[in-house]
Amino acid sequence: MADADYQQLSIFVLGPWVIGAFADCLLQGLLLGQFTNYFRLYRDDRPFLKAIVAGLVILTCLKTIQSCAIVWVQNILLFNDQPGAINLYSTTWWESGNPLMVAFIGLYVQAYFLYRLRSLSKSWIVVIPITLILVFAFLAMVVATVAIFKARVNEIVSLPLWYTVAQVLSDIAGDLLMTMAMIYHLLLVRKTVIPQTAGLLSALIRLILLSAAPAAVCAMINLLLSQLFDGTKNLMSSAFTQALSKLYAVSMMYMLNSRRSLRAGYDASDVIFGSGSSHQMSRRGQAHTDSDRSLGDIAVHTETRNHIDFHDSFDHTASSGKSGKFRDEGSIV
Repeated sequence: MADADYQQLSIFVLGPWVIGAFADCLLQGLLLGQFTNYFRLYRDDRPFLKAIVAGLVILTCLKTIQSCAIVWVQNILLFNDQPGAINLYSTTWWESGNPLMVAFIGLYVQAYFLYRLRSLSKSWIVVIPITLILVFAFLAMVVATVAIFKARVNEIVSLPLWYTVAQVLSDIAGDLLMTMAMIYHLLLVRKTVIPQTAGLLSALIRLILLSAAPAAVCAMINLLLSQLFDGTKNLMSSAFTQALSKLYAVSMMYMLNSRRSLRAGYDASDVIFGSGSSHQMSRRGQAHTDSDRSLGDIAVHTETRNHIDFHDSFDHTASSGKSGKFRDEGSIV
């Protein structure tokens, strides 16, 4: 291969990895701030929820280390071996397995939102089809990664069209369906509450859309680039792949950390907020479970003055008819 060809490959194959690593580190810095705020401000959250966030801390930190390692090996250790740096994608597990690592973090966050959706909808019929779509997308990525591992050494792998259709499109479709299902059930709840509380639910809907938008846009750009270029001479899509896992994590932490600002915005209304802790929930007012809807760390009054408790998602205590208090599982925020 001529030197000019290697120069082009360096720009369009190695360059995107550098850009992706910059984006990864930038978003990881944002996430570290979000993680710090979460553990500082939400100490009363359920241990299970804290464990989920702690798991996300570990996964995202490991992903950043992997991104930096790829750039270091490509541009420092293999500085005088340009062909070797270009072909790392098909010769090393820690680079060829990068899309699978991104998909795993995405599935981790998606599982969290699916649990929230189950708690809001109170029906597995809504959740199971979306779960199957997202699991199918992840399994397609597993198969694609195995195909990369089995590719010939020193050859840049061009994944077949089914990879894009099965993995990227399924992932986008699953995310879109999950977002729309959450919004639909929030709209159903909004019909039963007083105007002040309806404003809160509208804020929750906007929150869901804002948190889902960055990852959705990134995934669509990734899809577009994967269709424009076959991957043998241009890996621009890898830059967006690197950022995608962190955008998923940002969406989850944005939802969790927005609870305090929602409380502050509606403290003066009929909306009552709790922290989700057991000792605080024991002090909440009277409730009628006929209208119970699990939306998160929030309690509202319906037009018939029924008290709806939208509290933390991991309290599995059953309803209590005598005391008028209830605990239920699941929430949106």
